[in-house]
Amino acid sequence: MNDNIKKALAAAAETKALVVGNGVINQLPALFKEQFPGKTAVIIADSNTFQILGEKAYSLLKAAGIPTIDPYIIPVEIIYAEYKFNEQITAFLKTNEAIPVAVGSGTVNDLCKVSAHESGRQYMVVGTAASMDGYTSFGASITKDGAKQTINCPAPQAVLGDLDVICKAPADMTASGYADLLSKIPAGADWILADALGVEPIDEIAFHIVQDGLASALGSPKQTRDGDPEAISRLFEGLVLGGFAMQKSRTSRPASGADHQFSHLWDMEHHKHNGVAPSHGFKVSIGSLASLSLHNLLLKEDISNLDIEACVAAWPSQEEQDRVAGELFAGTDFPTIGITETRAKAIDKDGLRIQLTTLKNNWPKIKADLEKQLPSTEDIVNRLKLVGAPTSPEEIGITRERLRESFIRAQHLRRRFTILDVAVRINKMNDWLDILFGKGGIWEIRN
Repeated sequence: MNDNIKKALAAAAETKALVVGNGVINQLPALFKEQFPGKTAVIIADSNTFQILGEKAYSLLKAAGIPTIDPYIIPVEIIYAEYKFNEQITAFLKTNEAIPVAVGSGTVNDLCKVSAHESGRQYMVVGTAASMDGYTSFGASITKDGAKQTINCPAPQAVLGDLDVICKAPADMTASGYADLLSKIPAGADWILADALGVEPIDEIAFHIVQDGLASALGSPKQTRDGDPEAISRLFEGLVLGGFAMQKSRTSRPASGADHQFSHLWDMEHHKHNGVAPSHGFKVSIGSLASLSLHNLLLKEDISNLDIEACVAAWPSQEEQDRVAGELFAGTDFPTIGITETRAKAIDKDGLRIQLTTLKNNWPKIKADLEKQLPSTEDIVNRLKLVGAPTSPEEIGITRERLRESFIRAQHLRRRFTILDVAVRINKMNDWLDILFGKGGIWEIRN
């Protein structure tokens, strides 16, 4: 275990043990006994992950004399992160006192995390792919009441990742994890802006837990795609660090910005491509490019000469903002979310003037910090292509017209302050979208 992981584990609020390496599934019984002495275990998996590793995990626990009950298998053909499945798992857990051992990746872990919390107990996870950063995160991303939301619940007490299994995961799952980790770059830039404008201060420990290891974890996209054990080990550790940072800060801010707002929007719109919902990481891949594109346009603006009074004059009243937000989501499963979330980050004209004055007066430092944080769009596109993640919206079934609309809708979807909010506050959103989707733009719409 490297020093970054040791420091992050020490800062984590809930996770007490992390075991990663080749063949470490054989350490599962000892890890369970150490963390949950005298407790009964129950494997929770879907039908795929049970075959991949769950059955072996069950056998190992039984052979070690650990009390176990029959595994709970979620049918893979119906599983996705929706709260109705939590209700089923929670009902099962309330019939016993067993410690859940989640065997799987994103969806299985998130469902188990919420259900364990609702059943009043801790749990552990055995990861099967380097596909997302949620293994060690505080909270779980679940669709409930029609809206994608982060449900507050503790991270697992113990995490085990057998690289022999993780390296054999489908290449698209690994690419999805790579894209999810890469999103921490524009997410970090969003946090820099929120901190600089007095909206949300940076938690230095959490920020550096995520950011300091990114160069190493993202350094070998082609080797990652090819299943190289060393590259995937670094990727898995980077994803785990993202979760530890969320534990430290008690929010998803260290690992999620505008990039994830696009993904959450398309989740809530029940978007499917060729009959299947694209993976979280693949949606975030496009969201990251969208966020990064706005950041790079901000860097090209002459903020030192920003006409603050013109921006203030153009700022709509709260009533007008409510009307627009209501119209954006009328007829959806989540008609009031736009009003609720934009009100949560509302600012009046006087507050806007103060905020923009701060941006203008401190622009040299803010710009320097952003330039240090952000690579070029070309670099990110190249990395995503090498790892096998999508770089054009059509690859996940999103038209360019819909992507353009998603910039507007995503800004209204979450109260988190991001580059989307800066674009609106300096009255540049439509101008920037004209650049991105106009002639010669990254997503030129051809009539």
